[in-house]
Amino acid sequence: MSETNQTDWEEIGRKLFAGPCDFLLSAAALENLPGGDAPEIAFAGRSNVGKSSLLNALTGRKTLARTSNTPGRTRQLNVFSLGGKVILIDMPGYGYARAGKQLIAQWTALVRDYLRGRARLRRVFLLIDARHGIKKNDIEVMQLMDASAVSYQIVLTKADKVRAVELEQIQEQTGLVLARHPAAFPQLITTSSRKSGGLEELRAQIAALALDRR
Repeated sequence: MSETNQTDWEEIGRKLFAGPCDFLLSAAALENLPGGDAPEIAFAGRSNVGKSSLLNALTGRKTLARTSNTPGRTRQLNVFSLGGKVILIDMPGYGYARAGKQLIAQWTALVRDYLRGRARLRRVFLLIDARHGIKKNDIEVMQLMDASAVSYQIVLTKADKVRAVELEQIQEQTGLVLARHPAAFPQLITTSSRKSGGLEELRAQIAALALDRR
C-alpha cells in the first residue's frame, strides 16, 4: 500500500468494517469452508493472544467473535463475512498446553491444510502479544507459512499494556526476526483493542489487500 493513498484506504477500510459483518460458520475441514470468490484474510496466533478481542474491535461489535478467559476455545476455522466483499477467518489458537495431543494434532492438520489449499487467501495476520514477543511456537507457525508460500504480517496486540520503551524493544526484535523469514511482510502493525490503537491502519491494510484490483 503506497503512502500516496494511505488516507484513501483508511476511509475505504472504515466503511468496509462499518458495514454488515456476519458470522457464517465454523469449519472443521477445508471442504466445509464457503465457496465463492471473495478474498480471504486470516488471523492466527497463540491462544489468549487477543484474536477475538481484535476482531470485535475492528468491526465495532462486542460479541462478533467469542472472547474467553479459557485459552484454546477456538478449535475450528471461524468464518465471518464483511458484506460479502471480504471473508475473515479466525484460525484456531495454538500453544495451549492443556489441550490433548490428539486435539493439537487435529488443529495442526486443519491449519496446515488451510494454508496450503486456499488460493483466495490474501494474507495471514499473525498476532503476537506485545508483552511477550515472538515465542518458539510462533516461529514454528512462521516456518509453516514460509514453506506454504503464504504471505503473512505480524500484528502486535495489547500494546497498551507495555511501557513505551519496552514496546520499542519488542518492535525492533520482531523486525529482526521477520528479516529471516521470506514470506513475512516487513511492516509491523501495533494495536490495542482496548484503546483502538492501530485499528485504522489494520483496516486500511485489509481493505487494500482484498479490494485493490490493480
